[in-house]
Amino acid sequence: MQKELLTKKDVATIGEEISHEMAADFVGAYHQANPNDTTGYTIGRNIIDQILAQPGCVGMRLYNALNEAGQKTLVYVAVDASGKDITKKVVVEENGSLVTVPAIVADRVYPGVGDLLTGIIGR
Repeated sequence: MQKELLTKKDVATIGEEISHEMAADFVGAYHQANPNDTTGYTIGRNIIDQILAQPGCVGMRLYNALNEAGQKTLVYVAVDASGKDITKKVVVEENGSLVTVPAIVADRVYPGVGDLLTGIIGR
């Protein structure tokens, strides 16, 4: 069913701005329900820009994952207008020929507590 919803919705429009209060409530509720879980992740702009710049990319999908050390992390990939992960891309080689190569798939997030959570842990 989730796949059907993605294909019927304009993928580029998924997501919306919410208030700081609502964000703090969401984060606080998660922290209360999962006090020992990773609170959040920081992802740098450079890799986000690289993913979004890939041909056909209209958004990103974040997958929950475990890294090589068994720690929780995120794997993030480009998504096309049909809601499908972009796993391959076409590039032009130096000699002018077109080749298909793997698309950018990323990890290496920085786990940590952000300002939103810092302000609500004591609630």
